[in-house]
Amino acid sequence: MAEPEAGAILGVDVGGTFTDAVLITDSGIFTGKSPTTPEDHSIGVLEATTQVLAKAGAAAGEVTHFAHGMTVATNALLESKGAETAFVATRGFTDLVEIGRQDRASLYRLQAAHPPPLVPPERRVAVEERHGPDGVITGLTEEEAGRVADQVASLEVDSVAVCLLHSYRYPEHEQAIGAAIRDRLGPDVHVSLSHDVVGTFREFERAATTEIDAALSPLMAGYLDRLARRASDAGLPEPEIMQSSGGLAALEEVAAHAAVAVLSGPAGGAAAAGMIARHSGEENLLCFDMGGTSCDVCVVERGRVHETASKKIAGRPIALPMVDIDTVGAGGGSIAWRDSGGALRVGPESAGARPGPACYGLGGTRPTVTDANLVLGRLNAGDELAGGIFLDLDIALEAIGGLARELGIPTGDCAEGIIRVANAEMIRALRVVTVQRGLDPRHFTLLAFGGAGPLHAAGVADELGITDVLVPVAGGVFSALGLAAADRRRDEVQTVLAGEDELDPATLAGLAGEADQVDWDLRYRGQSFELTVSEDGTGDRPIEKSRLREIFERAHRDRYGYADPSAPIELVTVRRRFLRSGPGFDPSGAPETSGQGPVKLDLGEATLHVPAGWKVRGEPGGLLRMVREQ
Repeated sequence: MAEPEAGAILGVDVGGTFTDAVLITDSGIFTGKSPTTPEDHSIGVLEATTQVLAKAGAAAGEVTHFAHGMTVATNALLESKGAETAFVATRGFTDLVEIGRQDRASLYRLQAAHPPPLVPPERRVAVEERHGPDGVITGLTEEEAGRVADQVASLEVDSVAVCLLHSYRYPEHEQAIGAAIRDRLGPDVHVSLSHDVVGTFREFERAATTEIDAALSPLMAGYLDRLARRASDAGLPEPEIMQSSGGLAALEEVAAHAAVAVLSGPAGGAAAAGMIARHSGEENLLCFDMGGTSCDVCVVERGRVHETASKKIAGRPIALPMVDIDTVGAGGGSIAWRDSGGALRVGPESAGARPGPACYGLGGTRPTVTDANLVLGRLNAGDELAGGIFLDLDIALEAIGGLARELGIPTGDCAEGIIRVANAEMIRALRVVTVQRGLDPRHFTLLAFGGAGPLHAAGVADELGITDVLVPVAGGVFSALGLAAADRRRDEVQTVLAGEDELDPATLAGLAGEADQVDWDLRYRGQSFELTVSEDGTGDRPIEKSRLREIFERAHRDRYGYADPSAPIELVTVRRRFLRSGPGFDPSGAPETSGQGPVKLDLGEATLHVPAGWKVRGEPGGLLRMVREQ
């Protein structure tokens, strides 16, 4: 693991309402915040960068590394606004992604909603070829590859996804199809090959991920090209991009495979949370990132951020390494409304950056969570936010009052209700990543960050039975800090499907290779799904199958409540990580703060609300700790 180069490090995170910037220099950590520019996020990125450079008294030429996280891929996937895409598959499997798997979240719901297909039937192309798990069944001819390329050309698409059976082991047919399409359509049409994107078995997840990659990559490439040109014109280095895994990658790699960055924005906060766990000694953290549009939650256990090998985003499976984050549409800009049954609801619709909450005075009229916090006195009327925005209490009262009249309740009660409903949404997400994973949230410390997170931390902690809350002083720009300090990371995934008797030390060592970290997907023979466990081997100690069994059975017992020492195990997949250390950040210094609630503390880019029954004090590492009085 190589050491990072010296110099100023810039991290910029694009949120739904604000774009945050952090600059790490020899003189300290400097922060900035600017309104997000929805028409082109790269404009807001440069505005926030200009602001933070001015604060630090630094020139753009002093920046040696520029890390960036954004929601371009996320938003396109949520809104099904990807590029016009064709899907090429082995004959008989062109409808694979739309058919999906038989399992679904609501088994007895007869009219379950499914996301619309990214590729409609008329843009699905069948190929006369086939591999089985042991090799070729039907060969691919040059004529057939040319016919497929001609058919794809007739569809006039911007991108092509190719997923053939067993290409994770035998990629030759996919490579031939890809070459024929590129020769026929030229460089302006993007081509995603499934063995390049995922490279593991289970054709449905591999095909779905490849479709997503193909649909998003042209949009991502366009955005990153604009960003790189603006950065170059400003004298900044080419940005590195945060992946969903919590590690940075080169811009051209993410432009070529956008699926790796679907959780790019939230992953920055998770990376920073992992650093806080290592610096503070709090190894078990329940992380709660509430911004202007949404709230992202994840778990740090034993000092390591929980990851997953596959996850559904907007109802679509993505089989790539990513931080195990759950997201709900509850942020500072989430709009409160009355449903048809007369109940108070909050989100998922957000006021966004424009017009923003009503109290911003930018033309918004609908009540939001931020308006409720201002009405309740948790925010100060007249305070200035980024972009010269001042909080207007009168407009907030008018917006909340209108909803209160619809509900037939006082304005203050309506504001309290908005906060409670928003908190309930976030608590549900936090229970998903703890209780549904067999974890007790009461055994964790809550780490609250994001522009709105510290305002809601105590209320959320109370409902979960958590008595300790950590809030970074830089919590309002915490994700950007995580970007600036993050490691560079490359993942390799290899399907193995080997029995326990095949796992001798030499085989395991060969599978691990020169990776900095190795995860192993294991299962009992006969199980359909596996558990991921970590075992790298240290020093001269080889990786042994007895050790893998030991850690697998411990993980199985933790998750399912039992283990079977007599049952044979199988190694399904090996996951290798190659890392280059980021700069980290200096955790020294404790805020000179102590007090007892009720009190509110201005953190610069966020406000901490300490209610009655809670105490607050500064701690080393630039942290504030809130403790529930017993």
